[in-house]
Amino acid sequence: MDSKTTRNAGILLHITSLPSRYGIGDLGQEAYEMADWMHKAKIGLWQILPLGPTGFGNSPYAPRSSFAGNELMISLDRLQEEQLLLEAELRDYPDCPEDKVDFPLVQEHKMNMLKLAAKRFREKKLHEKSAFLAFCKEQAFWLDDYALFMVFYEQYQDARWFSHWPKAYAKRDTVALQSFSKEHEQDILQWKILQYLFTDQWNAFKSHVHSKHIQLIGDVPIFVASDSADTWSNLSLFKTDAQGKFCAVSGVPPDFFSATGQLWGNPVYDWSVLQETGYGWWMKRLERQFSLTDILRIDHFRGFDAYYEIPAGERTAEKGQWVDVDGKDFFRAVRAHFGTVPIIAEDLGIVTESVEELRDSNAFPGMKIFQFGFTRDAQGNPNYRDDFLPHNWGENYVAYTGTHDNNTTLGWFDALKEEDKQIVLSYLDCSEEDVVWEMIRMLLLSHARYAIIPMQDVLKKGERARMNYPSTCNDVNWSWRFSLSECTDEIANTLAHLLTISSRTT
Repeated sequence: MDSKTTRNAGILLHITSLPSRYGIGDLGQEAYEMADWMHKAKIGLWQILPLGPTGFGNSPYAPRSSFAGNELMISLDRLQEEQLLLEAELRDYPDCPEDKVDFPLVQEHKMNMLKLAAKRFREKKLHEKSAFLAFCKEQAFWLDDYALFMVFYEQYQDARWFSHWPKAYAKRDTVALQSFSKEHEQDILQWKILQYLFTDQWNAFKSHVHSKHIQLIGDVPIFVASDSADTWSNLSLFKTDAQGKFCAVSGVPPDFFSATGQLWGNPVYDWSVLQETGYGWWMKRLERQFSLTDILRIDHFRGFDAYYEIPAGERTAEKGQWVDVDGKDFFRAVRAHFGTVPIIAEDLGIVTESVEELRDSNAFPGMKIFQFGFTRDAQGNPNYRDDFLPHNWGENYVAYTGTHDNNTTLGWFDALKEEDKQIVLSYLDCSEEDVVWEMIRMLLLSHARYAIIPMQDVLKKGERARMNYPSTCNDVNWSWRFSLSECTDEIANTLAHLLTISSRTT
């Protein structure tokens, strides 16, 4: 994102949170209506979470592929319109919760419908065959391995490739893979068809969003999941031992939030190999993501300057070390490949001068989280962060009330100690009833060139609408959903007024 770009404002809302009678938000009519409502509210940015197919824990930040789209986001209604599904088949779809995603239920029933549609596509959609073949050829870099990986995934019931697959498949023995691929040709084709259908529906959705003068902000996790097509098909890009096992994993060191640090467990890159290959894998990854969205938020941007590496097998992050990365060389390669790139640097956490230099030398906007302006230290004493309060924000920032990893603003405020509540109320100069919208108003009126509001805050939701509790794995994370009936004209008009007076209209 160019620091000279016009002021803008957006909403943070993942596709899976949209309403749909099929149990999970998708690329059906509701997604188009949401874009229409955002346009009415004069919103110019729609930020989403990573789009990849999720695995254990349902986290978009640990997808089975950094390139593929989540098949569960494919609209069944659109498939019916294309005569790939029958109305009677959809009529029998089971009732699903409206306020959350029941992932096991959705995975079972929606995936059955998707596979049926893929079968019919293979049998009947001959007039689209050339477009499908062109897609397969264009995306072969990742698509061939992903489709094969997903067949193995089902064959071995989600067992990890590096510990439970037969050695010949895990080690990618050419003869063994060719034999398996020939035997499972139709199953492999099925997954390619689903990726084609996802991309086709996504492109149509993106065109509609653009027609409403809205840009899409995507999200790129810096690391990949260990149990993914990324690692299985590109193992040489990651640090491994003599047996080909991951020898180091990612995390962050102990701090006042955690005495033992955070053990994320993602395999870490061998940056010397990436550099020798001209960062080809990363360029392909960014190409794919830029084809789906207009702007990219790079999660854990700090990792392009130095990352925290923990020996594999450790139970905590206490025995790790910082490892330097030549981020300047990497982003030189990015500019040489793409030219000027619209990137947001997620620079939260430990930010050193070298991280700031890497961010600023590339003119990437950093992030500011309003809630972080009112915090306490490890001893429970007030430790207010002036740099996270809007009167101190510079222009080249993307400011948020909170993110997917934070409580909703209402939930956050309700959980504060009474002393802290009074400080917040004094800063905002408002009543408790008006805290959420007053924070939104101050966010929009700040100097920060970009302001993003989570949909939960727009709807003034409490903690039950929280998207994620970091470092936990439960059926609440990533599951929040809402109803379009909650998106009233009154809220749209309020947002439009605030965006007008803050010079953030599209």
